Amino acid sequence: MPDIKKTFSYPEIVRRMRNIAEAMIQQYGGLTNALRLTLYQKADEFNINRLDLDDILKNPLLSTIINEKDGTQFVLIPEGKFLAGESRTNEGVGKPFPVRLPAYYLALYPVTNIQFARFLNQAQPSERDLKKWIFLDSDTFVQKADNRFEACGNKDDHPAVSVTWFGAKAYAEWAGLRLPSELEWEKGARGVDGREFPWGDIWDESKCRCAMNAGTENTCSVHSYPDGRSPWGMYQMSGNIWEWCEDSFDFNVYDRYRQGVLSPPEKDDWSDGHPKDFGGMLVMCCNEGFRVLRGGSWFSDNPNFFRGAFRSYGVSKIWNSSYGFRLARTVSL
Repeated sequence: MPDIKKTFSYPEIVRRMRNIAEAMIQQYGGLTNALRLTLYQKADEFNINRLDLDDILKNPLLSTIINEKDGTQFVLIPEGKFLAGESRTNEGVGKPFPVRLPAYYLALYPVTNIQFARFLNQAQPSERDLKKWIFLDSDTFVQKADNRFEACGNKDDHPAVSVTWFGAKAYAEWAGLRLPSELEWEKGARGVDGREFPWGDIWDESKCRCAMNAGTENTCSVHSYPDGRSPWGMYQMSGNIWEWCEDSFDFNVYDRYRQGVLSPPEKDDWSDGHPKDFGGMLVMCCNEGFRVLRGGSWFSDNPNFFRGAFRSYGVSKIWNSSYGFRLARTVSL
């Protein structure tokens, strides 16, 4: 067997080490301490500087995969703990607390207009289903032309909006994917250190699309604001659109999460048909099903809405020109 140190240049060895790291992380579903030690040993064998290996392992595109069905690009979020929640009433009422999640994939970007148009063309929904999934008006840049749907307004790569939770769910099932849980969404936005915003602890309106910088525009390209990416590399976990999560909205669920009980809510807070008193605000039941929304949007002007811990909600069948979604994928070992 040839001596790899003599056969290949140092950059080629580093590239091969990247491929090894990629394969091992994919196989084991995350970068565990034991796996990192194995990779360090392999780096020593190839005479690779461990600092170079650390740079490889920090690269957010290291564990990127693309979903063949719809082209969504995913990054592996490794198994492990992160700090969730915050001090507000529905965030666990205290300092961020540790939550351990298994490895999963989270999309780098929200689903775009061109992706949603492609989905509609393949799904060929009935008029009833179409109205249940998305509202096609002048604020929605997916339109029907003759018998086909198309992205319009030169906004192919803007996030699809006016999508209901049912529309997001239908897309995810068509693509062979799923919506993220609320905790998965939060880990994707905040990393592991409990930061306030994807980029750190200080509010900076220049790092996300919000009402303070949108001008006469609404959404922006999903590739915009790269300085606002999360620690994993996700774009626009703050701003641009509110993003649907899989979970029903339970106002007090973070109290349970703080105690280590991580099963998602089985139903929302309105399922018993009675109004709820949430911190002095009486909210009436509408019997339509409430689901979690996270992230703030182009329409928002309150920095609080853009925090990684901020929890909002919407009625499952109600659309809004600031509602969209991103996707998740389960790690298959």
